[in-house]
Amino acid sequence: MVEYSRYRLDNGLTLIVNENHDTPLVTVNILYCVGSRNENPNRTGFAHLFEHLMFGGSKNAPDYDLVVSRMGGENNAFTNTDITNYYLTFPAEYLEEALKLEADRMVNLILSERSLEVQKRVVTEEYNQRYMNQPYGDSWMLLRDLCYEKHPYKWCTIGADIRHVQEATLGDVKSFYDRYYRPGNAIMAVAGNVDTSKVKELVERYFGGIPDGKEREYFDGKEPEPQENRRKVVERLVPATAIYMAWLMPGYKCRDYYVCDLLSDILSNGQSSRMYESLVKRQGLMSEVTAVITGEEGPGLFLVKGKLNDGVNIEDAERAIVAELECLKNEPVSEIELQKVKNKFENTFVFSQYKAADCAANLCYYEWLGHIEYVNTEPEQYASIMPSDLQRVARNIFMENRSRTLIINPMGEEENEKTD
Repeated sequence: MVEYSRYRLDNGLTLIVNENHDTPLVTVNILYCVGSRNENPNRTGFAHLFEHLMFGGSKNAPDYDLVVSRMGGENNAFTNTDITNYYLTFPAEYLEEALKLEADRMVNLILSERSLEVQKRVVTEEYNQRYMNQPYGDSWMLLRDLCYEKHPYKWCTIGADIRHVQEATLGDVKSFYDRYYRPGNAIMAVAGNVDTSKVKELVERYFGGIPDGKEREYFDGKEPEPQENRRKVVERLVPATAIYMAWLMPGYKCRDYYVCDLLSDILSNGQSSRMYESLVKRQGLMSEVTAVITGEEGPGLFLVKGKLNDGVNIEDAERAIVAELECLKNEPVSEIELQKVKNKFENTFVFSQYKAADCAANLCYYEWLGHIEYVNTEPEQYASIMPSDLQRVARNIFMENRSRTLIINPMGEEENEKTD
């Protein structure tokens, strides 16, 4: 059981504190409610660019990493479609210094032409290495554009076009900072060897005077219900043909999100899963196959992806995937098979509570979700799912007119379908 205290400062900052005196460490985790979904469609990639800029130093700590190193700490961050998350873990005696450090970069971040140009080059290099210069690297860029018509999930966090980042001005990034890096758009969790009253006092001292700033913008586009399937076939420098089949699914705040999570595990969690047994071992159609969910607040994706063995026809592989989905629709999953995947989730959940860093991240995430109590009760969401729920959701989601299919062929390989 994770015990926590929750506070809200006058400037809108949400503070959550978890005391755990079994560890000598403390983690400060700050979640900013900004991801690629908040970007202007003509100015994408800014949330991810800003993740890099936040490590460039602030007024009272020009070298952020040096300060962290002197504390014996470690730090990192990530950006996704919905949020940007930062954490700093350190020995408990440096609590005040750590909070001063994080407060300073919330309000006094150094933004200069030089720092911007450096990070623009870093992001461009990341784009080239991760998306352009490795096999299947641009698959998610192709998929998101194929699967979404209007919603800002249509582009990856790196951006819809890397030129949006390359052409960013200092005024652009300062405006982004003022709008999203403000107390009312942030959730902070402090977990580990701390005293709650002391944490609250220090947070009030260093964060309480920061003005809340501008209201955030939200460039939303309500995603229309799919009416017909969509396909895209491309050629790339890849070793084998890959197939990606995706369907829109409910977001975090819907109970059916958890049903989809279990469906993905039933299909591909481990070598005893349905698709691995059938498509890899028994039929020999693929060298690997997985089912995953993207896990987003809005309409996410349920994705089945696999790499075909040599000589396998793409139509045969696609039919085999559809057959496994039809089985879920037509035959209830057994209680034993369902309990197996529920147990796997519960084990993972329990282990995610032990480290201060994981606990702090979870507290921020569930608070952002609007259900902080899930930090203790999320397994109940899975425990309540019945075989009839799996069958109902499978029937609602895995419809032919809702499917989005991407085929990536090796360069020069003949394909019956026209290549885009």
